[in-house]
Amino acid sequence: MGKKVLIVDDDRVGLALMTARISKEGFTVLTAANGKVGLECAIKEKPGLIVLDIEMPEMNGYTFVLEMKQQEALKDIPVIVTTAHEENRPIFARRGIKHYLVKPVQMDELIGKIVELIGPA
Repeated sequence: MGKKVLIVDDDRVGLALMTARISKEGFTVLTAANGKVGLECAIKEKPGLIVLDIEMPEMNGYTFVLEMKQQEALKDIPVIVTTAHEENRPIFARRGIKHYLVKPVQMDELIGKIVELIGPA
């Protein structure tokens, strides 16, 4: 079993594409369609890395990061934010989120960033 990567995104097509590509690289992929379910999954599964969308129902990416950083077991997990809104980068940087990919995400770039942050599967 490879290292766990949690993808939190409400875009079913994007989620399926990322899941297929990340799995192909040997990582175990966990998915959640909103931040609330994603946070519950992160608490339970303790992934090595989280790929996080911003605009989602129930709990958006901003709230997810705030909640995550309050959890001792989760606060140091690397997060890659994926969004169509480049202008939000400084907001996440203030929360310690340095990795930010603009949609549409280039899969090779995403895989490269995952491997850079947690190593190969």
